[in-house]
Amino acid sequence: MSNAIYNVWGFFRQSAVKVHLAAAKCIYKITGGKLPKSLFCSRANPEKIETDVKIISQNDYSTTIAKVDKDGNIKDDDFVILSSTDFHFDVDHDINTKATEYFVRHIKETKPDLVVLTGDNILSKYQQIDAIQFAKMMEEIGIYWTAVFGNHETREDRGFYKWLLMKSFVDYDHCLCKFGPEELFGYGNYTVNILGKGGKLRKALFFFDSGRDILDRDKEKYGLPADKSGYDFLKSEQIDFYKNESDKLSKEFGHAEAFMYFHIPLVEYNHAFKEVENGRYAPSGECEILFGEQYESVGSSYYNSGMFDAIIEKGGQAVFCGHDHVNDWCAIYKGVHLCYNLPGGYAVYNMGDKTGKPETEWVEGVTLTTIHPDGTFEIQPRYNRRFL
Repeated sequence: MSNAIYNVWGFFRQSAVKVHLAAAKCIYKITGGKLPKSLFCSRANPEKIETDVKIISQNDYSTTIAKVDKDGNIKDDDFVILSSTDFHFDVDHDINTKATEYFVRHIKETKPDLVVLTGDNILSKYQQIDAIQFAKMMEEIGIYWTAVFGNHETREDRGFYKWLLMKSFVDYDHCLCKFGPEELFGYGNYTVNILGKGGKLRKALFFFDSGRDILDRDKEKYGLPADKSGYDFLKSEQIDFYKNESDKLSKEFGHAEAFMYFHIPLVEYNHAFKEVENGRYAPSGECEILFGEQYESVGSSYYNSGMFDAIIEKGGQAVFCGHDHVNDWCAIYKGVHLCYNLPGGYAVYNMGDKTGKPETEWVEGVTLTTIHPDGTFEIQPRYNRRFL
């Protein structure tokens, strides 16, 4: 199917969804917010939050943003990124509402400059309806946000439904997602650059589609066993994209201090903890553990495509992923921060299932990254259990 057909067919589908949501919103108002329960984003009570972030420039796969004062001048105040992952919005609307309500409360209380989601967020059979109502909610809040795909959102590398899911996001002004270069794997390979005073680059944020399961064509391309399955990995062309864009930014700004965001963790995440007994994990001694624990094995690919080596080579600073719902740690390995974004959802396995712990000890929540004016940064977990 060509892009022209995608656009035409996508327009009609999106128009139908918007009519459906408008009708549902009328019912929602008439019933005082009781029905329909499918409007879980409205039930989370989103409210407008003022932002002093402005888009400075953008192209097909990059957006440059900055914090500005009341006169429109760029300023170097703390820049706060709120990130989360794995909402797994599905058919249980009460669970969807709980997850969204807590998520919105975090945004209201912290007033971040940017919101980032690292995949496996909207999985229902009414995926496009839920994608558009989520994008509308973020537009109502008025904070810039962005996202990447996880291994559950779509069943394909590229195709109409995956394209349509991204299109349902990018059509909204406060969404910074991009489809990315055509030659790269998947959709959603792009950058967001944070600019500071004097035209300096405060941080470069790289976003990647980390796929689902290893495709047969990639087994052949990378010389992997034909009969061995496993989670996907970042491809050589994606790594080259990172290197090339990093070089361009370094040439323009001096040095590109970068963060990476994608769903499936790198193989190097396995260096932080080791299994000691009966599914229990302890620090391996190879990393500095900043916070958190490991409660399940790292769901990385068995194949190491070399992204971490590229990050080391180009001076990247941090990697944020999702995928493993009960690992909430952040560690430093060979000078690079390897972090799990806290999961936002309750629709799949959690600490109760894995450990039998009460909800007051579960790890659902958001991760806050504060970038200071001097370029240093802090990463902190903010758990949903604060709202119990």
